[in-house]
Amino acid sequence: MAKPFSQACENNKKPILKVLTQVLNKTKVLLEIGSGTGQHSVFFAEQLPHLQWHTSDRAINHEGINLWHHEANLTNLHAPLELDLNNEWPIDKVDAIYTANTFHIVSWQLVERFFDGVKRHLNSDGMLCIYGPFKYQDEFTSPSNDDFSAFLTERDPLSGIRDFEAVEQLAKQAGLTLISDTAMPANNQLLVFKRQ
Repeated sequence: MAKPFSQACENNKKPILKVLTQVLNKTKVLLEIGSGTGQHSVFFAEQLPHLQWHTSDRAINHEGINLWHHEANLTNLHAPLELDLNNEWPIDKVDAIYTANTFHIVSWQLVERFFDGVKRHLNSDGMLCIYGPFKYQDEFTSPSNDDFSAFLTERDPLSGIRDFEAVEQLAKQAGLTLISDTAMPANNQLLVFKRQ
């Protein structure tokens, strides 16, 4: 099997890192939800050596993630955990949780389950970082995001770009406060919440 590759991950990793460097400077243990190809985990673990980066995804993606990990051979980068948002998370408490391009792919019910997990597994004063496209006051931030969301819902009626306000409400219910919302490449955002 060849290493999986996402051009989007290559394009957005440096802008994301700029924010993560600021908000995760005191973080020790992080869980990535939906590690996908594994590219982000390798880049961020290499650039943030103080951080123990734990990857997770459904088992179908583990082989590709491991190919990236074995090549990088980083001591602070951990093999993927099998994590399905329908089920219990296979990890105890962590100082931070990171997820990229997941909320518009999974159903809203699983977004709600995600925040249930955050409430159980994120330490006090922990950080939550969510990357992806969002709507604001039910408006898309670009025509391309409108088209992309229509494509997603045609493929899977339960998916689609989420409303920022609805996501923020779930975060508040989980005891989190928004501390930054940063514009990213290709009409994406990086939301950072802190557990109080």
